[in-house]
Amino acid sequence: MKKFFSSALARGLFWQFVGILAGAGLVTGIRVLMGLNATDTFFFTEPAWVVGGLTGALFFLVGSGVTSDWIKWARGMDTPEHHEEHHTGWEKYINLSLDHKVIGIQYTLIALVLISVGGLFALIFRTELAASELQFLTTDMKLFGQNGPQLYNTLMSLHGMIMIVSILLGISGIINYVVPLLLGAQDMAFPRLNAFSYWIAVPAAVLLLMSLVLGGFDTGWTGYPPLSARAPVGMQMFFLGVFVAGWSSILGALNVIATVLRMRAKGMTAMRMPIFVWAAIATSLIALTATQLIGLSFQLVMFQRLLGMGFFDPAKGGNPVLFQHLFWFYSHPAVYVFVLPGLGVISELLPVFVRKPLFGYRWIAMSSLGIALVGFVVWAHHMFTSGMNEYLRVPFMYSTLLVAVPTGVKFFSWVATIWKGKISTPTPMLFVLGAIVVFLMGGLSGPPNATVSTDLHLHDTYFIVGHFHDTIFGGFVFPFFAAIYYWYPKATGRKMNETLGKLHFWLMTPSFFVLTFGMMYVGLIGMRRRIADYDPALGIDVYHLIMTIAGYLIAVSVLIFLYNFFNSLKNGEKAEGNVWDSRSPEWQVPSPMPAHNYDQPFEVVGEPYDYGLKDSAYVRFAGTAKSTHK
Repeated sequence: MKKFFSSALARGLFWQFVGILAGAGLVTGIRVLMGLNATDTFFFTEPAWVVGGLTGALFFLVGSGVTSDWIKWARGMDTPEHHEEHHTGWEKYINLSLDHKVIGIQYTLIALVLISVGGLFALIFRTELAASELQFLTTDMKLFGQNGPQLYNTLMSLHGMIMIVSILLGISGIINYVVPLLLGAQDMAFPRLNAFSYWIAVPAAVLLLMSLVLGGFDTGWTGYPPLSARAPVGMQMFFLGVFVAGWSSILGALNVIATVLRMRAKGMTAMRMPIFVWAAIATSLIALTATQLIGLSFQLVMFQRLLGMGFFDPAKGGNPVLFQHLFWFYSHPAVYVFVLPGLGVISELLPVFVRKPLFGYRWIAMSSLGIALVGFVVWAHHMFTSGMNEYLRVPFMYSTLLVAVPTGVKFFSWVATIWKGKISTPTPMLFVLGAIVVFLMGGLSGPPNATVSTDLHLHDTYFIVGHFHDTIFGGFVFPFFAAIYYWYPKATGRKMNETLGKLHFWLMTPSFFVLTFGMMYVGLIGMRRRIADYDPALGIDVYHLIMTIAGYLIAVSVLIFLYNFFNSLKNGEKAEGNVWDSRSPEWQVPSPMPAHNYDQPFEVVGEPYDYGLKDSAYVRFAGTAKSTHK
């Protein structure tokens, strides 16, 4: 415990607490001196909590030490070229490091923590929905200043945003760990900025969770005004958490783009890059250019609440529909931020376990950029029911349907790759195949939401919930697990247990289908989303009970994964040699990966996915007489 309390994480959390009190106390003192009423719910007024939240995040960054080198540089002091690693074992993951591999694992670990928290919230409100009428989240109960239905709304809303933030962090984990290895780089282009991008996400997660205990909010994860303009002070913590987390996404995207453009190995032209790098580039372009819009939309509501501005208040000349345009201009491209890396993982792993070249490499690479581009012109299909100008509906309907074209390119390329391949099905391949099928279900349930006539009937039903979960699970969650099982030996030097991995897959997959198909079915017969109770006359109690059981089985499968993940660190089979018989450069060196990745630089001399072609080679290491080939 002593090592934990002396870590950068513990110091940061302590100073965040101090910063919150300092910022809130300062505002409270000023208000007292000005003769303003300083009493409010939860001890501090809303302005005090907002300023305290911001100062707490800043105190965390300084207290953890992530800004120390920049402060020294600003003072004219020498800074080391690269931090020496003073920590070993688990300690290095709660302390500062500039090694992209450590940072990638740190991202992955915090993503798993938040997925667990968000999943726990889902189990709580899913249990409430197991039967009609309020079961335990009743109007009589009180927790965190909220009665049952209010707490349901808060948990449902936080579940959505916590899962979204966890996905963004999980994506950063995969990209941070893998991209430099695939490129032949020693690190990311800006190691200090890379560390900053991770550490700023930690106080953001704390702010998000603070919203639960500061009165909660009832808006759903979208934070639409006018509800968000009059929600409790927890709404402001939600806005602040997302705003701060956005910096992590923007700065991380900038780093990835610079790394790919400037740090590729000799001979690695654009069309010889691993396909996952193309997915990372497309993802980063979206995150770099669109994330500001969600921060701006939330910031404007914050100002409206704090300063009385009327951006979205019709009584003051504002327009709440403007918020939706700003919000969805990021939040629909963000769907592709979630799924493009996952689709990249599918394309990266599929040829390894099929032992065939990736069919249509150039088309898959360009389809990632196509999805990123078209993703910017589809946002208003979320607003067909919002009162938006009717003449805008048809062009947005067509643009939304158009995004199926580059997505379809990927599907047909995957099918062609699998066709007549020598397929093996270790755990990573199972999750790749599961991802393809689940994402296909998300894709097939999408067009009814894209066409105006059907969306008007489906938009606020549980059909949308089922569709969205299919899309996100197929586009990210299944590929995320596939990536962990695949690169775990490279990161740790040990394999995860195959039996437990397959148990995880075969328990989670059918349970997930039961859950999402049930969601879509009850939505089609009239179940509205985002409600704590439903009419017993609908006759859907049994379906909700089955869905709740399926949700618990998914939770059990994730617990099996977590046990496998941590138990394998000590007890897993040692990973020797090229575990997956891969052509990728990171598998041509020992596991776990050396500190600076490649002691000898390599040159790209062939195509990355020419599996099964005799005497083909992808990379040749300096000082070796022959190329690596499989």
